[in-house]
Amino acid sequence: MASKRIGVVLSGCGVYDGTEIHEATLTLYFLDRAAADIIAMAPNIPQHHVINHLTGAVTNESRNVLVESARITRGQIRDIAQVTADQLDAIILPGGFGAAKNLSTVAFDGPSATVNPEVSRLLQEMAKAGKPIGALCIAPALLSKVLAGKGVTLTIGDDAGVAGAIEKMGNKHQLSAFDGIVVDAANRIVTTAAYMCASSIGEAGQGIEKLVAKIMEMA
Repeated sequence: MASKRIGVVLSGCGVYDGTEIHEATLTLYFLDRAAADIIAMAPNIPQHHVINHLTGAVTNESRNVLVESARITRGQIRDIAQVTADQLDAIILPGGFGAAKNLSTVAFDGPSATVNPEVSRLLQEMAKAGKPIGALCIAPALLSKVLAGKGVTLTIGDDAGVAGAIEKMGNKHQLSAFDGIVVDAANRIVTTAAYMCASSIGEAGQGIEKLVAKIMEMA
């Protein structure tokens, strides 16, 4: 039987300006353990900004989201513009501020955010095809914007501000903890809070492992 083809959408490399590396790595690890055919991807665009992860300060440099994301996947990554839903059985978006700064403007604009056109296109294609979508941490807020007004049920844990933004986008927020997942069976969406609630890689991994297992089951 052919391996299930699971897309993983990255947004850079580092929690403050790109993909949360633990979330990405755990997602890739659990997918590999499940014998998935992993198709990593990212948009070929500049990062919103670059942050020194030691000091938290914004630096005077520019980096590319696709190039930075390639660090996480050991170079095995594709430009999301070249990926279509018919090449995938499911898709997962790890979190990190890159999802809210590079893939979208959720970090700055909340309910009025825009989403990168290629990211939006692919997620809309997946939803229209009824293929499972998983999102971690802050990424469900991006997904909520893409699927605005659809009444989908998502979780980002228990952050009242982000939960309110999801509701204002015409979707539903469900409270959860780091070790839980929220499954919207009708819309084939699975979300988990990860580092929105987790205080360690071990805690984050509990929800991520369940999300990956559920996505693999649904794919």
